[in-house]
Amino acid sequence: MILAIVVMAAAAGVCRAQEPTMEALLGQSLSKLQGNDPEAIVNCIAELKRIEAMFPDEETPKFYIALQSLNYAVMNPHDDRTETLMAEAEERIKQLMELKEVNKVNESNLCTLKGFLYMVRIVQDPAQNGRKYYLDVMENYEKALKLNPDNELAKQLQQKFQEGMRQF
Repeated sequence: MILAIVVMAAAAGVCRAQEPTMEALLGQSLSKLQGNDPEAIVNCIAELKRIEAMFPDEETPKFYIALQSLNYAVMNPHDDRTETLMAEAEERIKQLMELKEVNKVNESNLCTLKGFLYMVRIVQDPAQNGRKYYLDVMENYEKALKLNPDNELAKQLQQKFQEGMRQF
């Protein structure tokens, strides 16, 4: 009887050791992104949603779902899927804000996503949304970099935004 319990416990430990970690699953999913292929991004988002379902209380899958949804939207601002993906990004940002209330979120990353969301809205309709969201974009990127000066994504997005604004 005791031997059976020891064997079952050992087997359970082996099974858990073979389960992939969230980081490994995320890395595997994100590694499939090649260039700016819209279908690869949509497939990646679907995989990220499955990972999110496995780890519902974790920040990272939500962050990457929002980020990849916004990546798709900024590259395809008038595509049929864009508004759905924008709504999903907004929902994940809202979820991250709720996690922030219990100190489970990187606030610099959250500000980066919010800035990116407003930036995509400007890309979708510069004449209508440029004035409306310009300050929101700048304030969120600046706050992200104030919270974490090493936030490379915030630096890159802020630079792209500033370059894009020079065209107007």
